[in-house]
Amino acid sequence: MGLGGRGTAQARESLIADRERAGRLDDLLREVAAAQAALEDARESGAGAAELHECGLALDTALTEAMRAAYARERVLIGEKGYRDRIHRRKSLARPEVREATEVAERLLTAREEHRLHGVQRVPRTVGAA
Repeated sequence: MGLGGRGTAQARESLIADRERAGRLDDLLREVAAAQAALEDARESGAGAAELHECGLALDTALTEAMRAAYARERVLIGEKGYRDRIHRRKSLARPEVREATEVAERLLTAREEHRLHGVQRVPRTVGAA
């Protein structure tokens, strides 16, 4: 049966969902750029911790959605058989267009993880709030 026991119908459904998500990648990358610019503007203008936190969370959300779309694009380029056959999937990962899609997805993943570690402003807890 292949990866996780997926049948042909389930693989086809997954491919359709991935095509929809992958089709939004360019728009999501623009959202990432806009969220980054908003965060940088907020930092430069000396915004408070709460506003920086909100901008940081918006960027995190944008990076997450773009990363998911990029991985979906990788799966779409591999094709329906890649959902069922791990050997086909591994061989397809070596194709240049799939490798490029993987690199984009991994760059977004790295950017998201780095942002989560260093980019989201912590908001101080209020004393007495329970």
